[in-house]
Amino acid sequence: MIIVTGAAGFIGSNMVAGLNKSGYRDLVLVDDFSRSDRKQNYSGKQYRLLVERREFPSWLRDHHRQVQMILHLGARTDTTEFDWEVFLELNLDYSKTLFKLCVEFGLPLIYASSAATYGLGEHGYGDSHEVVRELKPLNSYGRSKNDFDLWVLEQESTPFFWAGLKFFNVYGPNEYHKGRMASVVFHTYEQIQETGEMKLFRSHHPDFGDGEQARDFIYVKDVVEVILFLMERRPESGLFNLGTGKARTFTDLVTGTFRAMDREPAISFVDTPEDIRDKYQYFTEADMSKLRRVGYTSPFTTLEVGISDYTRAYLTGHFIH
Repeated sequence: MIIVTGAAGFIGSNMVAGLNKSGYRDLVLVDDFSRSDRKQNYSGKQYRLLVERREFPSWLRDHHRQVQMILHLGARTDTTEFDWEVFLELNLDYSKTLFKLCVEFGLPLIYASSAATYGLGEHGYGDSHEVVRELKPLNSYGRSKNDFDLWVLEQESTPFFWAGLKFFNVYGPNEYHKGRMASVVFHTYEQIQETGEMKLFRSHHPDFGDGEQARDFIYVKDVVEVILFLMERRPESGLFNLGTGKARTFTDLVTGTFRAMDREPAISFVDTPEDIRDKYQYFTEADMSKLRRVGYTSPFTTLEVGISDYTRAYLTGHFIH
């Protein structure tokens, strides 16, 4: 069986759908299932069992012989959360516990890291292990992910296969419950529906015009395909970037959303809040050479195609993936 943590969340629920589509149905879903607003993310999926997050480590001790792979996608992802203890418990200590259990029981592990580890990009966006210690994340979430990556790289004993995936800006179905942490595509759609226009942050950087701030936006369906590739091929262990390798501007993203909704773009700008101005990333772009080198050859969905699919197949019809 395959374990998926964070299975009621955004990326986790899409992973479960992707596994089902690929013929995997002997799944154990792990999460905090007390939140009713996320139930629709796993309703209708094919799986064997639901296990509460806090109970999972002891469950794994009792059932590890039946497990083939752990996909650890659960985490606290709120970049505006400042309570370090929350991240220490959920993103560091819990992940360390699972990692040690994978070592003890000989289980392969794929886990979610984040491009938030790169901070302002002072050291670029390459997924070399040598640079991890030098990175300076801008918030507690990014710090927790980088601290875990660093801890993993310091371990003498590791699972026979492990991969830490540095997710860039993921967007797609099943993120409705994430509030302000949902993707800009989701917020653009909602704002257009309510007001007919979209407000973007004004640039406060001399090298970037308003709306020209750029991110590496990746469609969640591509994320699922990469994880399936690593799960089935297990090419080599290590940290891997997971973006498209091409940064796109927020103007591109918002314009694509208007087009997908068959509307003419109406974009205005507001000042970036002062409390986050010094922590604002103006550019991110994943170096994808390592993933390509180990054999992943599929093209990534373009921003326009991804937005169109997400908007027309999911947001407009309120369809749950």
